[in-house]
Amino acid sequence: MTVTTIPKQSLIGQRITKRDAPEKTIGQTRYIQDMTLPGQLHAKILRSSRLHAKIISIDTAKAAALPGVHCVITAADVPEQRPIGVKKDQLPLKTDRVRSYRDEIAAVAADSPEIAAAALRLIEVVYEDLPPLTDPKLSKLPDAPRLHDAPDNVALTFAYKHGDVAEGEAESDFVIEDEFSLHFVTHCCMGVSGVIAEFEPSGNLTLYSNTQVPFLHKRDFAELLNIDPGRIRIIQPPIGGGFGSKLDIYPFEPICIYLARRTGRPVKLVFSREEEFIASPTRQPLTVTLRSGVKKDGALTFRTVRTLLDNGAYTSWGATTPFVMMQTFSSLYRVAHCDYYTEAVYTNNPYSGSFRGYGNLQATFAVEQHMDRLAELLGMDGLEFRLKNAQDRGEVTLQGLHFKSCGLKECLSVAAERSDYRQKRERHQAQQAAPGTIKRGVGMASMLHVGGGAKIYPSDGCGSILKLDDFAHVTLMTGASEIGQGSETVLAQLVCEELGIPLDAVTVINNDTDITPWDVGVHASRTTFVAGNSAIGAARKARDKILAAAAKVTNLHADQLDLRAGYIVRAEDGEALMPLAKMLRSLHFSDMAELVITSHYYEPPSKHQDKDYKGDVSAAYAWATHVVEIELDTATGIVRLDKVTAAHDVGRVINQLGIEGQIEGGIVMGQGYAITEHLMFEDGLCLNPNFRDYKLVTAPEIPEMDITFIETMDGEGPQGAKGVGEAPAICMAAAVANAIENATGVRLTSLPFTPERVYRALTEARR
Repeated sequence: MTVTTIPKQSLIGQRITKRDAPEKTIGQTRYIQDMTLPGQLHAKILRSSRLHAKIISIDTAKAAALPGVHCVITAADVPEQRPIGVKKDQLPLKTDRVRSYRDEIAAVAADSPEIAAAALRLIEVVYEDLPPLTDPKLSKLPDAPRLHDAPDNVALTFAYKHGDVAEGEAESDFVIEDEFSLHFVTHCCMGVSGVIAEFEPSGNLTLYSNTQVPFLHKRDFAELLNIDPGRIRIIQPPIGGGFGSKLDIYPFEPICIYLARRTGRPVKLVFSREEEFIASPTRQPLTVTLRSGVKKDGALTFRTVRTLLDNGAYTSWGATTPFVMMQTFSSLYRVAHCDYYTEAVYTNNPYSGSFRGYGNLQATFAVEQHMDRLAELLGMDGLEFRLKNAQDRGEVTLQGLHFKSCGLKECLSVAAERSDYRQKRERHQAQQAAPGTIKRGVGMASMLHVGGGAKIYPSDGCGSILKLDDFAHVTLMTGASEIGQGSETVLAQLVCEELGIPLDAVTVINNDTDITPWDVGVHASRTTFVAGNSAIGAARKARDKILAAAAKVTNLHADQLDLRAGYIVRAEDGEALMPLAKMLRSLHFSDMAELVITSHYYEPPSKHQDKDYKGDVSAAYAWATHVVEIELDTATGIVRLDKVTAAHDVGRVINQLGIEGQIEGGIVMGQGYAITEHLMFEDGLCLNPNFRDYKLVTAPEIPEMDITFIETMDGEGPQGAKGVGEAPAICMAAAVANAIENATGVRLTSLPFTPERVYRALTEARR
């Protein structure tokens, strides 16, 4: 008899194509823009034509009389509407006052988008202008207009301390202080914001939504509509990018629901590209005043930080980014004393939301420039200075972050070695005064970010349900959403690794709250870590059931068996004993038949920080170092990226192809933030709401990339992995700033590094 031996093989670390790539490549994927429900109407929103004004009257009669219009609503038609947002400081449809150009005045549901747009033009609004407020530095002045019932226009404050900064400054041999200015940018998702709302005759609500947090939306919409959350179902069509922009509830969503309820028809509301620029959330602009100290031996002593956030007209998640910023100021390198305080102040500008990196791009921009400046004062090499102050595995910071794994020193050393950082920096610095307009520079920056979720809500967990059919095909139902990051592929890999089945034997269902278990949503670089551990838990329960049943058939102990390549095998030599599918079918004929279904819920071992913002907020932390090489033309101010050498502590690589894509995409996003992207406003009006005038990085501008993964095998992570989704964008701007200084001797503290800004800075320095 022929004996088949199956060797143990692993999918972990392999280069595996995203599961949804073929459908997207050939155009079969149906996004929300492609969806049409029976009887569907189309909605459009009328936005304010004033920056700050009282609404005197709204006349919708002409719009309502237009053929093809089914419904026109204003705030007067929805007296039951409730406030939304982090501070509950705005109504979906504005009542007696507008506070920004994006404010929603009225909405129309019609037979077509064209008719709805025509109806908007027929709505007549009479305003009485009020004094504008667009400079956050003026918000607290006594004569500044008050935009909400908030003292001094302050929406939120954050205060954190450890140690005694006065003591730290007294023991410092060098002290520096700078103000850094960060700007508006927007997400530029290829898939714009959209929703379809449909009420069943029973009153149940189905939403087809691009949200990143479907289960939180169920709760929030239930509160908004005063109905049972169990009567709300959220279905997620394929999402054309998120990056955090689809995290909060925004006015267009309840407005669409109001229209659907009044018309009794499904209503679809999808933004135009211009509307996406004007009305979707931005990355929050702010100023950072950072004061840092160091001893002669190179030990950091203190950081005093004051930040002022432009909160915009209302409060969304962008105002809460200091929660993450303070972790970088307190814990990126060892800092004995830290004092951090921030205010988010109201203006008539657009409000900001969650955005990849969640405030960390801004904080790291300041910290890593100071690391270079302090090293220069000490006469130390920037790499040596960073290594002296870098943490090791097992350390607990004074804010309470516990680094159970920590690859910061390895990231620094590997990135420096692979880029020849030290030699190039010395060479470029020596050539600053040489003839010619083309200068080269190299800059380094590192980052710290959560890599195992973040305990922002009461739970940071995720549920998984796993079902095996008669043919050994697995269906994994997970609460984790796919927003383009490749989570479906990674979760399938992790399940296959436990059950010894091929990748094509797994189907992942993740897009319907009526089917999938609960999850807190996609944010905080959590999905691989949290959903991955949850999926592994369900798969291990299934594995235990299978091997227990197989032990009875094979007369071997379960510990002597293994699952490989769709077979039950003897563990010690890999001999195939029977196909897994055959064993599963045999269960139907047993006296105690049991369908193999398992469920598992994973809650990471993190905790809410206390009232002083101290505590281990994440189950793991991600680290990275980027070395950026630039070419700068001093005659034009044009900065071009030549090469980025990146080293990332990822815990363990699960999908080599997927993680490379994440790092490459994050590098390009960080490049845009540093050099080209700027959502420009003049007196609160967006000047460049289109891809023609908003300068995204395009393929010819993408630099060469050398990416190394530091595998620290995090003990809490799935197969040792950490989250990496946000990390690669975080330290790019800081590294570019340090490279510009290396090339020219001029330090720029305001973004973006456009040719105009760079040229002016160089000209002023020469003067």
